[in-house]
Amino acid sequence: MNNVMEIGGHRAVIQFDPAAGVFRGEFLGLNGGADFYADSVAGLQQEGETSLRVFLEMCAEKGISAAKH
Repeated sequence: MNNVMEIGGHRAVIQFDPAAGVFRGEFLGLNGGADFYADSVAGLQQEGETSLRVFLEMCAEKGISAAKH
C-alpha cells in the first residue's frame, strides 16, 4: 500500500518494507533521488525534511533545477 506525505511543500510516496521493518519515502517530481527511511511517522517527517534539505542544497550548489521538467 502506498501513502503520500507532504514535506516542505513536496509530496513523497510512503511504502512499508516488511523485510526491513521500516517505512521508505521517496519524493515525487524531483529530478533525482531523494529518499528516506524511518520506523515511525515522526521519524519519516524528520528524515524527509533532512533528505529534502540536502537534495535542494546540492541542486543549488550545482546550479541545477530540483524539479523535473
